[in-house]
Amino acid sequence: MKVTKQIHKRFTAQDQQLDDFIKNFKSSGTPFGNQDRNSLKLFDLNGLTINVKSFKVPNPINQLAYRFFRKSKAQRSFEYANKLVALGIGTPKPIAYYEFTTPFLFKKSYYVSAQLDCDYTYRDLTKDFNIPNYEAILRAFTRFTYKLHENKVLFLDHSPGNTLITVNNDDYGFFLVDLNRMEFKTLDFETRIKNFARLTIHKKMVEVMSDEYAKCINAPYEKVFNLMWQYTNEFQDKYHQKKRLKKKLKFWKA
Repeated sequence: MKVTKQIHKRFTAQDQQLDDFIKNFKSSGTPFGNQDRNSLKLFDLNGLTINVKSFKVPNPINQLAYRFFRKSKAQRSFEYANKLVALGIGTPKPIAYYEFTTPFLFKKSYYVSAQLDCDYTYRDLTKDFNIPNYEAILRAFTRFTYKLHENKVLFLDHSPGNTLITVNNDDYGFFLVDLNRMEFKTLDFETRIKNFARLTIHKKMVEVMSDEYAKCINAPYEKVFNLMWQYTNEFQDKYHQKKRLKKKLKFWKA
């Protein structure tokens, strides 16, 4: 099986160690986070904790697509992380990606980044409204999203679990993870507002984010809120329809 890899120039001296982590991924490392779709493990690289994400083998059609026509999730994650870093946008430091292929099919891939310890994720904001300085954090997150948009970054997986939050007194840091789905282009008003649709079901949170984003773009609050709440509800309707359909399919298969 052919191995393709790219290691950030800061870590080329640790090339062999990184290779060993990938080679022995199944039998070593410390499992971390949600293991439902892909596997995440932590490793010690000369005192630096690194996060290795193992993407599951794609379905047969995507094995062909990733082999010949599309960049893998691991490669995109690495390249997009480097773009974000260059733009001054927070994300765990990219270290490397690895791909394993046969002559005609794409198989395993891995994305390696520095582990980032955070105080919260955005999901915590949707569950605990008593977090200290809650509204200040939510408004800072909204300004962070505005920064993404101004830098022509459309994060397609802008959802509750994909932003890590650090707190240092009144300074809030935001770091994107799960990076393989992004577009880089000028964003119109509707696209910007729709990018908030997956973040929360809570109207009060949408009100705060709408207020802050309206200030950022110098637009009427009502215009921003009405559209953001509309997109939020549309996403929730589609999400629950999809869940009901999956439930029916499981019933008929049983």
